[in-house]
Amino acid sequence: MKLINFPNILTCCNLVCGCMATGAAFYGHYQYAVLMIILGAVFDFFDGMAARALGVSSNIGKELDSLADVVTFGVAPSSILFYLFHEVHYPEMLASADFSIFNLQFSITKLLPYTAFLMAAFSALRLAKFNLDERQHYGFIGLPTPANALFWGSLVLGEHAFLVSQKFNAVFLFLFMVLFCMLLVSEVPMLALKFKNFSWADNRQRYIFLGGCLPILLLAPFSLHYIILWYIVLSVAFPKFSSHS
Repeated sequence: MKLINFPNILTCCNLVCGCMATGAAFYGHYQYAVLMIILGAVFDFFDGMAARALGVSSNIGKELDSLADVVTFGVAPSSILFYLFHEVHYPEMLASADFSIFNLQFSITKLLPYTAFLMAAFSALRLAKFNLDERQHYGFIGLPTPANALFWGSLVLGEHAFLVSQKFNAVFLFLFMVLFCMLLVSEVPMLALKFKNFSWADNRQRYIFLGGCLPILLLAPFSLHYIILWYIVLSVAFPKFSSHS
């Protein structure tokens, strides 16, 4: 087996995990879907590391990596949201709203779930920008797709009871989803946990982030969405820190 195949095998494992996560999400099996997204993120981390360690980086590997990421971190979380839209509460005005086009009858409750796949489109755009953007060697511009996917997976698992209650509704879910779509393609510098050295001056934003994660883990050890929210708040509040190399 050629060495160049090994990183690509890991990338294909990421892709398979994304497909499995998507399939699980369509059946409402959130736990399996999130588990496959996490496993896909592990494969995504190690395929690049393996390619660099073996010195076998290639253009086909880069293209394959992006294609796999679109599925695992774009289509899979969109599928989770698609199913969630069928569970959330709809305000009475929306629940009763319907219209017809070409003698076909439509209702908001049936159409709105399909807007979840906007996230897949914005994730693909985010990945395409990342491949061409020379500014993102030591930091990110816009929310990374793995962070977005893990946020939604963790949120649906950890806050499902609230999301499907009457305290929340489909309008809020839609607006929240649109906000994250905008973050994916925004020009906001986002923190990357890449340490060139361990000095405070060069890594203070990373240490602040890690320090803030400790109380979150103590108070809510299985709520990854709170950590990602902290990551977003820190990056948005201190963009100079995030863009610092």
